[in-house]
Amino acid sequence: MTASVTVLGEALIDIVVTPAGEVTEHVGGSPANVAVGTARLGHATSLVTHIGTDERGKRIAGLMANEKVLLGPGSIWAHHTSTATARLDAAGVASYDFDLEWRIDATESLLPGAHLHTGSIAAVLPPGAAAVRHLIETARPNSTLSYDPNVRPSLMGELGAAREAVEGMVALADIVKASEEDLAWLYPDGSVHGVLRAWAGLGPRLCVATRGGGPVIALMAGQIHDVAVRSVPVIDTVGAGDSFMAGLISGLLDAGLVGGPDARARLYAATWQHIAPAVQRAIDCSAITVGRSGANPPTRAEL
Repeated sequence: MTASVTVLGEALIDIVVTPAGEVTEHVGGSPANVAVGTARLGHATSLVTHIGTDERGKRIAGLMANEKVLLGPGSIWAHHTSTATARLDAAGVASYDFDLEWRIDATESLLPGAHLHTGSIAAVLPPGAAAVRHLIETARPNSTLSYDPNVRPSLMGELGAAREAVEGMVALADIVKASEEDLAWLYPDGSVHGVLRAWAGLGPRLCVATRGGGPVIALMAGQIHDVAVRSVPVIDTVGAGDSFMAGLISGLLDAGLVGGPDARARLYAATWQHIAPAVQRAIDCSAITVGRSGANPPTRAEL
């Protein structure tokens, strides 16, 4: 585990409203959740984000410190800390309303050879999305990249423009993960297999689709692999996809398949047998997360 992880993206407060009307607040934001997830799995992790000095921002900064996630030096200058209100239905599935501002310092210094991860709001919402793309394009020769579009329709704008932005990020990435719901919104007339094949044609070595309680679909080197998931009691699905992503990154880090350019060469030379344990770790992380409230990824000891 020699490579570290740098996550670019939003950190915010999730305001969770249960079907009974109970309200709780948790630190959230898809990229922030991934950063906590990789840190809990034992990887040196930094987060480049945009939070304020208000009480909610201090809460996020405190959690990151407790989780040993290093905040990028330009991360604390927002006018106020963003929120996402997650309203849970009877099945524990969340729908979201957002109050957020997304900016990022395009001159942020990223550690060469660290694996980069981004996605969700950070990669599509102006003005920060342009800075995220600039940082990734600059760092990509020296770092591998994973990307999770984590679609939020209320923030994505017109479908064609959103799809173009997502495909631009897919083309830069080495690993892409999306949910079946993401793909259905982006490509209402497409199939999961068809979209993954189209994305793989843009460049990524590994494209993965999660399907809730159904098998995970992974496309690598032109071959589709269906990987069974565990049947577990679900409290809610908040952060489950982020926990999956953290587990996938962690497994690939342990295998020496992400990090700097040498790791990228190993990734593109790898077979499914090298990749499968990382996909299984991702499934295991997600299964633990859905069994407890909020975005609460597992530690390595819990696996």
